[in-house]
Formats: sequence, structure tokens, C-alpha cells
Amino acid sequence: MKMNRLAGVMAVAGIFFLSAAPGLTSALDPEPAAVQPRRMASPAARPTHDPSSTADFAGLKFTDDQKSRIDEIHRRMSMRKDVVIKSEKLNADQKDAMMAGLGRMERGAIIKLLTPEQQREVLKKVRTAQAGTQEEKKQSQPR
Repeated sequence: MKMNRLAGVMAVAGIFFLSAAPGLTSALDPEPAAVQPRRMASPAARPTHDPSSTADFAGLKFTDDQKSRIDEIHRRMSMRKDVVIKSEKLNADQKDAMMAGLGRMERGAIIKLLTPEQQREVLKKVRTAQAGTQEEKKQSQPR
């Protein structure tokens, strides 16, 4: 019974994904289907770089192999982020969400390259930053 339910859920998810896939792949299409005037986004509307994306890794000593793999991850994600930024089919909220997701993917890929000791150090920094953020929220709430 549980397998049938799981299969049904997977089928629905698959159909949803396949119906969304043409829209996602068309965002990567370099030529627009209809000629539209280019709109220039204001600098304030452009997604900004998340400073915390690399702050968690500051102070770590990387091996040469780790450095080269991290550079490759940064290069691949930079290309993907450029596609999102240049996309005319996504609104600002969608671009922000995609950029945040790509940032999480990038950090996750880098964390997988780290040694267990390095991972513990990064986790400690993240927890400290989260505790500081929660403390700031508590202090900024009106009483």
C-alpha cells in the first residue's frame, strides 16, 4: 500500500517537473522566441553577492587539490548565476530565489570537499553566526 502511494506521489512530481522543465530550459535559450526590447535592470534590482557564501570558509587552510576543485565549483556556479542574472524571463523574486539556491548548492559542494575537521570548524562558525542573528532579532523586536 505504501509503495503504491509513493509511486503515485512520484508520478505526480514527475509530471509537474516535466511540465516545468520547458520553461526552465527556455530560460537558458540565448535567442528569445519573440523580439522584445531589452530592459535594463537598475543596479538595485540586480541580485547581489551573498557575503556569507565565503565567510564561513575564511581562515581554513586548503590543500592544492581542494583549492583547484573549489575554483572549479566557483567557475561553474558563476556561469550559472550569470545565466540567471541575464534572464529576461524571470522576475526579480525568481532571480533572488534562484541565486540563493545556487549559493546553497555552491556552499554544499564546497563542504563536501572539506575534511571532517574543516567541516566541524565551518559548522561551528555557522552556528555562531546563527546564534548572533537570532539574538539580533530578539533585540530588534518591539516590546
